[in-house]
Order: sequence, then C-alpha cells, then structure tokens
Amino acid sequence: MKTKGPSWSEVKAALVNLHQKEMLRLVADLYRLSNENKTFLHTRFKVGEDLLGPYKKTIEECMYPDVYSNKPIQVSKAKKAISSYSKAVGDPVGEAELMTFFVECGNNLTVNFGDIDEAFYDALNRMYRRTIDKVLTLPEELKNEFKDRLEAIMTSSSDIGWGYHDMLCDDYYKAFPEDE
Repeated sequence: MKTKGPSWSEVKAALVNLHQKEMLRLVADLYRLSNENKTFLHTRFKVGEDLLGPYKKTIEECMYPDVYSNKPIQVSKAKKAISSYSKAVGDPVGEAELMTFFVECGNNLTVNFGDIDEAFYDALNRMYRRTIDKVLTLPEELKNEFKDRLEAIMTSSSDIGWGYHDMLCDDYYKAFPEDE
C-alpha cells in the first residue's frame, strides 16, 4: 500500500504558526539553498536591475550552446526558465520577451550551424506559436516590437528544412494577416 507523503496543506499549516523572525530565517535558508531560489526571490521582489538577465542566460546556454565545447541543446531546461519567471511575477511582457528570445536563440543556432532535427524544430514551432498568442494579448503599443522580431525569425528561417519555415509562415500570417 502506497503511503501519502507530506502535502502543501500540511506545510502551510505549519507556516501559519511561524513568527515573523522565524519566517525570515526560513526564507533566508531557502535563499541560500540554491541559485534558482535566489533568482526567484530577486524576480518576485524586483531586486536588481536586470530581472530577465538570469533567465535569458539560461535560455541562451540551452538553445544556443557552445557547439565547440560539445554542450547539448536543452530545450526543456530553457522552457523551465520561462516557466520559473512566469511563476515569480506573471508579467506578460517579460514572458513574451523570454519566449521570443528562446525562438531567436534556437533559430540563430540552426541558421549559423546548420540542420538540427525534427524534435528541435517542433519545439521551436510550438514556442513560436505560444509567443504569438502571448504577443496578441499585449497592449497595441507593445505588439510592434515583438511583431518585428517574430517576422525577422520567420524571414531568416527560409533555408531551414523539416517544414520549420513553412510552419513559422503559417503561424505568423494567421496572426498578422495584414502583412501577407
């Protein structure tokens, strides 16, 4: 018989009884525990000048790794960086920026170094589509910068196979039919 492990509700019940100093010690311990926790807290409380920087660094290392050092592409880790940012602040503009950057990095990798594989292009196409959906929710005055970048990705991908370029075109022109 499988036993039920501890749950959030049990942790929450214990937290309710903590005094302010104990709560601060707990958060300090979590802060020191990992860089991911530090980044989360910096982002949540808007501490520092470049809140997107750590997330962009992770995305770039994962989607445009140093090919000369034989570093692997890590799509899931790059997607996790976007998800972590979203959980920290839920800022649609920052999310759109990270999502666009994800596709730019992956697209630039293949433009500069050649063909990757179908799974890689599928991941880029899915993120491109998600990015467009996110951009379309932004206020009109913010859409154009992202629209220009999305168009640049699409245009630069014209020599890439696997149906990648065709999918980008389909998604872009569905979202922005006035550009067709």
